[in-house]
Amino acid sequence: MPDTRNPLQARRPAAFAAGLPRAGDCLDLAAGSDYSGPLSAILAAQDGVISRAQLREVGIGRDHIHAQVVARRWRLFARRVVITHRGPITDRQRCWAALLAAGPRAALCGLTAAVLDGLTGFEPEAVHVVVPRSVRVPQMPGIQVHESRRFSPDDDVHPVRSPPRTRIVRSVVDGAVWSTTPPRAVGILAAAVQQRLVTATQLRGYLGTLGTVRHRGLLVAVLDDIEGGAHSFAELRIGWLCRRAGLPTPQRQVVRLDGDGRRRYLDCYWRDWDLSVEIDGGVHLAAERWRDDLFRQNDLMIDEVRVLRYSSLDLRLRPEKAMEQLARAFKRLPRRPRPAS
Repeated sequence: MPDTRNPLQARRPAAFAAGLPRAGDCLDLAAGSDYSGPLSAILAAQDGVISRAQLREVGIGRDHIHAQVVARRWRLFARRVVITHRGPITDRQRCWAALLAAGPRAALCGLTAAVLDGLTGFEPEAVHVVVPRSVRVPQMPGIQVHESRRFSPDDDVHPVRSPPRTRIVRSVVDGAVWSTTPPRAVGILAAAVQQRLVTATQLRGYLGTLGTVRHRGLLVAVLDDIEGGAHSFAELRIGWLCRRAGLPTPQRQVVRLDGDGRRRYLDCYWRDWDLSVEIDGGVHLAAERWRDDLFRQNDLMIDEVRVLRYSSLDLRLRPEKAMEQLARAFKRLPRRPRPAS
């Protein structure tokens, strides 16, 4: 009996990496046959994954496919697609299988496309594929199909990258808009800018072309914050939480000179209260950086700047506690008078 288990449900994608099988490792065809050259070229380009239509074009019909599947050399996915080996499925092969199953007008999109273009920290559970609204694609396990009125394969798909996918600006915005929670949407935009995949200006320009989409107002505000100097998710989250709680919003990455005259950057700073919030992320696990931060905090205390410290994880899991402490700080600390104009 042919093995009809869905290979795309085998595991969660970790990272879209190399380590792909060679085209010759995927085949069991007689050397020198008329179609081995064209077929090998297709498989090399598509990481060993091919559609039935492509197989027909090189002279391979239903009976040959059936024989290869029964012999456990090939496997099927969603009727339309053949994976020409029986080994572990790579992430790129999962993408090709989803893409070919969705049809010729489909493209990888959202976080799937963004991860292929270098985004880290937001690997999706499913393979995301976009098609024009008029195209109907049956539901398939492991694939999230998005029908879009504003998707144009000619305009939105990158002209040379493979597998075919939307351009990075659209990929990042779609990934954020399709997120179910505001913090995750914010994190995607911040990560894409921080990792230098896109600029805030590019993202704002694309958002301006959209109509009513989820999180739009928040995302536009966040892009203003990013251009104001906040590039980490945690710093952006502080600003967003303060706005939601009705508290003053901070300046970010403010420069101060320490006791030795060196430039130091404050994560979040409220000048009118001489109050600073320092955010400890993963980088603070390094002992040398942690000790350096202790000296920086001591300099701030000597200069009578109050410092509150939070881990980025606590800002995700216990934001209400941080806001409660900030609110108490604003009530208890004297506000500096503004200079007369």
